[in-house]
Amino acid sequence: MYHRLWSIVNILLIVVSIVYIWFFRPHDSSLVVAGQVLAQVAVILFFININMYFIFLVIRKTSVRKVKIRLAKFSRYLMKWHIKIALLGATVIIGHALINFYELGPLIGYGHLKIWSGYLAISLLGITLVAGYLRHKKASGLRRKFHLISAMAFLAAFLLHMFVSI
Repeated sequence: MYHRLWSIVNILLIVVSIVYIWFFRPHDSSLVVAGQVLAQVAVILFFININMYFIFLVIRKTSVRKVKIRLAKFSRYLMKWHIKIALLGATVIIGHALINFYELGPLIGYGHLKIWSGYLAISLLGITLVAGYLRHKKASGLRRKFHLISAMAFLAAFLLHMFVSI
């Protein structure tokens, strides 16, 4: 039940982000369009990584053995890619940030809520990456919780940033 609901929410968030970015935020500048492409790629990469938490949650909460086994096998495979996806997503989002800072910053002002929400999201992404690195080096309950909380805070900040109007 939960995994179906979460799948629907994920698909809706990706579709809404695509519609919002491409139909409600079109730009004339090809550089800004490149920034939008980078943002869309980053959204998908970050959703893949953030879903690791929900996969483990379903594994813990479900009583259906087949679901547990299938998700456990899938999570083992996906965990091999978790760090690579995070680093690729961070690199892509830095490209997005640099393009928009250069192109849109002078137009809307560097104190605009869109820019500030981007600063917040990038800061929380940095904290999440450091927390993930610490967890990778030495796993503990505190480090796991810190990585999880920072990832969820980053998710909230990047959703805020995505939907703040220019």
